[in-house]
Amino acid sequence: MKIVVIGGTGRIGSNVVKRLAAHGHDAVPASPATGVDTISGEGVAEVMVGADVVVDVSNAPAWEDDAVLAFFTTSTRNLLAAERDAGVGHHVAVSIVGADLLPDSGYLRAKVAQEAEIEAGGVPYTILRATQFLEFLPQIVDAGAEGDSVRLPTGLMQLVAADEVAATVAELATSAPANGRIELGGPEALSVDAWARRLFATTGDGREVIADPHARYFGTELSERSLVPNDDGALLGETRFEEWLSRSASQTQAAAASKGSTAGDS
Repeated sequence: MKIVVIGGTGRIGSNVVKRLAAHGHDAVPASPATGVDTISGEGVAEVMVGADVVVDVSNAPAWEDDAVLAFFTTSTRNLLAAERDAGVGHHVAVSIVGADLLPDSGYLRAKVAQEAEIEAGGVPYTILRATQFLEFLPQIVDAGAEGDSVRLPTGLMQLVAADEVAATVAELATSAPANGRIELGGPEALSVDAWARRLFATTGDGREVIADPHARYFGTELSERSLVPNDDGALLGETRFEEWLSRSASQTQAAAASKGSTAGDS
């Protein structure tokens, strides 16, 4: 199958492309870097020719409320129009668990609007709602920084490895459209402040972690379960925090060794 991956040069997209290609599919990475711009429309119709499936794992270049809403709605409308013209049979997109439960977040409102465009777009679809990535934990924690401490909410978060998100996306892309949402989370749920303590214990960060149920998570207040999948039917990854951390450290060391070797050869 020809599968176009929008955002195919990014963290998740490049992983999806690699997985699909390994299984013999014609996986085409599409992004501004490859001449495909879903906002202006440049290259979109051309890349759709002969496509069976379109996977959208793109992200907005700016997170200001109006800008992110404009990006996701405009990009999705342009993609779906081109897909209808080209006879694409399946649109797969990645969204976020709990997006519809947290309307105070401009980013999550934009993801809900994107989902609505897909539902009304006339192309058979699958929406994968994933929880927050393990890779983003330092960024999430630092969003609560206050001098020598971090103030974080007590709502639960069920972090999943980005690699498992990519694997799930690749599997869904080669399956029949669900015409609905599928949820994916990590293997364990902890409060945001507890995740911070776990991270700090492994990295040696000495900042105090303050648990505050009213602390904002990227502009919104959390309930206990607003960021975790429903218990019924959710897919669960297997990578636990310690395994992910060990793997990340190994990859960092390998990259550093490779860079040093290259420098030595030059």
